[in-house]
Amino acid sequence: MTDLFWLTDTQMARLAPFLPKSHSKPCVDDRHVLSGIIFINSNGLRWHDAPAGYGPHKALYNRWKRWSDKGIFARMMTGLAAEDGEKATVMIDATYLKAQRTATCMGVKKGAWAPNRANQRRVNTKLYAIRDNQGRPVDLFMTAGQVRGYIGARALLEGLPKVG
Repeated sequence: MTDLFWLTDTQMARLAPFLPKSHSKPCVDDRHVLSGIIFINSNGLRWHDAPAGYGPHKALYNRWKRWSDKGIFARMMTGLAAEDGEKATVMIDATYLKAQRTATCMGVKKGAWAPNRANQRRVNTKLYAIRDNQGRPVDLFMTAGQVRGYIGARALLEGLPKVG
């Protein structure tokens, strides 16, 4: 249980004003729930695979769903960002694309020869983007799908605009 992620007392104190007031005694402590939600999301696990140290997986999912629907996580992020007085936001985002080797079959007329699509090779591609606080792309970089993510991020670091 030592390899589990736990929020510190300082972190919980910063998050406490954004947490909803409990109308009854909660079955699972907020620290356990928030730590479990962060652990699940950062490791890409299913709710069912949550370590038992965080409490029942059903409790983690139910609290995550209820707080998401009420906008509590959005208020947390907005409130934490406002405390630091951030003037601008810059994000690095990456996504996988399926790219076809050739697109020449797009203009084939009915009855004409068309290549066998089953034999056509598809290539994974990663597209990295620096986006501003409106979500608009500022800079783009593309790599092959099997290239590690830090290579694309490193290529974009020099183009990051100054914020603050």
